[in-house]
Amino acid sequence: MELRVLNYFLMVAREENMTRASQLLHVTQPTLSRQIAQLEEELGIKLFTRSNHNINLTEDGMLLKRRAEELLTLADKTKRDFIHSEETLTGEITIGSGEFQNTRFLSQIIALCRKRYPQLRYRVYSGDADNIRERIERGLLDFGLVLEPIDIRKYDFLSAPMKERWGIWVRTDSILAKKETVGPKDLVGIPLIASANEFALSELGKWFGEYYRQLDIVATGNLLYNEAMFAKDGIGTVLGIELDCSYDYLHFIPLSPALESSSVLIWKKDQIYSPAATAFLEIAKKYKKDITDNNN
Repeated sequence: MELRVLNYFLMVAREENMTRASQLLHVTQPTLSRQIAQLEEELGIKLFTRSNHNINLTEDGMLLKRRAEELLTLADKTKRDFIHSEETLTGEITIGSGEFQNTRFLSQIIALCRKRYPQLRYRVYSGDADNIRERIERGLLDFGLVLEPIDIRKYDFLSAPMKERWGIWVRTDSILAKKETVGPKDLVGIPLIASANEFALSELGKWFGEYYRQLDIVATGNLLYNEAMFAKDGIGTVLGIELDCSYDYLHFIPLSPALESSSVLIWKKDQIYSPAATAFLEIAKKYKKDITDNNN
């Protein structure tokens, strides 16, 4: 199975028309049709259903589309990893991150890298810990900033300097808005928008204790901006981490007793990294050491 043929397949899947796809790929339609037929024969599956005007993916075709996108992304990343020279370090570093106060820690590392290696480029993927770990395992990300816990058998890590503080993001006209802190009992009967991460929900469950079964969780999510829109329209109160941002219509109130989480920068153990990723990691380790030394 050639990457070129997978690229042909993805173009046909996108255009849903063999003629348009062949024009965009600058190949003849018979050549394209033959390549797709050979791919179907090689895999032993039917990739498309055909009609007079367009073609559509079968279930097997949809599965191959996901796999082909991953393979081509990984191939492109591999090429970029080796774009470097002795004189000037170039290449791309891929990083996954949730939404945290410690995103500042990550941005400061990137800023230091930019000063030393100005031709490096960065691709940042936003997601929760499960998505980020999965993409690291598939080789699509070099590093990830996630909440603990992590599997130390699989990953090395640097602990970020700040603790992530949990609380609620509540509308300014809410009956809770004037409270300095909120406890478990305060949130019983309040429609809540909570984290979609299973571990975070587990930790919140421990914090709520006997009141957990009485909660009204109406929605879950992993990006505050989306959740803030829901809160603005009265869908619920957001239960999440304090971030260095503000909304005119929302007010953050910390939980009491306090609930905090630690975030860490992780990378896969026993893996050979590109020169760009290796340079990034060296700067990250030195920056963390400098922070630790200055705080002692």
